[in-house]
Amino acid sequence: MYSARNVPQTLSHRYRRWLRVFIGADRAARSAPLRDTFLEVRFRVLDIRLVTESDQLDVLVLPVRPAGQAPGGAESAEPVPTAVAPPDGTADEAAALTPVARLTGRAGEIRTQLRPGRTPGRLLLLGIGDGDEAAWRAAGAALARSASDETHITIALPAEATPVTVRGLAEGLLLASYRFRLTEAGDTLPALDGIDLLLTDPAGYEATLATARTTAAMTHLARDLTNMPSSVKNPQWFAEQVATAAADLPDLRLRVRGPAELAAEGFGGILAVGGGSASGPRLVELDWHPADARAHVVLIGKGITFDTGGISIKPVPAMKLMRKDMAGAAAVVAATLGAATLRLPVRVTTLAPLAENMVSGSAFRPGDVVRHYGGTTSETTNSDAEGRLVLADALAYAVQQLKPDLLLDLATLTGANAVALGKRTAALYTENDDLAAGVLAAAEAAGESAWRMPLHTDYVEYLGSEVADLYSAPAQGAGSVLAALYLREFTGELRDRWLHLDMSAPSWADGDQAEVSRGATGWGVRWLLRWLASVD
Repeated sequence: MYSARNVPQTLSHRYRRWLRVFIGADRAARSAPLRDTFLEVRFRVLDIRLVTESDQLDVLVLPVRPAGQAPGGAESAEPVPTAVAPPDGTADEAAALTPVARLTGRAGEIRTQLRPGRTPGRLLLLGIGDGDEAAWRAAGAALARSASDETHITIALPAEATPVTVRGLAEGLLLASYRFRLTEAGDTLPALDGIDLLLTDPAGYEATLATARTTAAMTHLARDLTNMPSSVKNPQWFAEQVATAAADLPDLRLRVRGPAELAAEGFGGILAVGGGSASGPRLVELDWHPADARAHVVLIGKGITFDTGGISIKPVPAMKLMRKDMAGAAAVVAATLGAATLRLPVRVTTLAPLAENMVSGSAFRPGDVVRHYGGTTSETTNSDAEGRLVLADALAYAVQQLKPDLLLDLATLTGANAVALGKRTAALYTENDDLAAGVLAAAEAAGESAWRMPLHTDYVEYLGSEVADLYSAPAQGAGSVLAALYLREFTGELRDRWLHLDMSAPSWADGDQAEVSRGATGWGVRWLLRWLASVD
């Protein structure tokens, strides 16, 4: 058991080193354990190289694809011609094995052939489906798990490999190899740490691989922040992690407001939600402002570092995973760090309102009236609907002070998200068709799922309060829609350039599935980086 006495108050140094390691430090640093005095975060860092020949051929992976129906009606597969010829005899062996193994070629299908006394010693046949990016991502994820006991593998890429091939494969390998555990020192790391990708022109794919590495690194960072237990992760700790990560990147500006500054500037929603905790609230403002910025985007992420429900307390089963209630903040912070790493030509200002919603004598109550930034008031009908209160402050501040071209917020906001759309899909709300189309296209390309939902104007009347401007959480049902309508009231002149994502469901996974690892998923980082690269 870990107690408040032996859990370090900050783990900041790990994240600075972690970003250096993952994005490209020296090989010796990549193999060094990342240690704390009492806690140790363990995860896999794969060294992926682009080469014309491999000096380690213990395990060779050859791709296979669907080939239609075999005699008898069964699905069949065929080997894919590779850019670099594999060792003598292996191509013929793969062709002979494919029908015997009854391979179909579907993405992620794997068969292993042992070859004692020969090189390579093991031959893996890897299904790549139709060869699009999603199929390669699935294949990479399956391979990362299937070959986890190996130390090094070599993958012969197809002759027709494109940058999309490399990006999908690399992201699948890196994302699926993620693990987060807090463990005592001495636990062993997974074996697999090196992968060679065989190509005839490695230089033509270096930029793509760098983008995939950064995308995976930032997704891992969001997962780490979200997975961290709330005994360590309070608003101050989260702000420290952002400060440490941002310190290694040029042209990033950071401001962190504490309780006194929040009170002086009128952030009443953040102060109300954080008022019941011994750990005071924070507002992180992180700004990436390149000289060649084509547009200004503000990203806002809900950052409730733990949610008891407050006075409207949650039952224990609903409270157990509430360390994930800051997944929106983790996603937007990680995406902004990624934009700076990739030097995307778009200005990104991220706001992460951070608070711990606790039960105490100073906690806000149902029926309290909160005055938000800018003066709008909310009657708090339910203290377990706290996320929208902190988001309202951030939205109002963004509209009045930052005046961006586009305004997006991501939040683990309602259980209604999962009821409507299941565990893998976020609910998207906006009045801007072009903005919706761009975000949905980026999400699909990245392998993250969202579905556009309606903003019924008939429901707006439910937001009316007799003692304040708005009810924070009307009782008429349609919880996700009403939450979005409530937030829309704070978007002012940016109402037609605002988009809200209720991402409570896809922020967490109960088990491994494709490139998603059990626990925090880092949902939102991947599509945000793709979408930000396209903003003009």
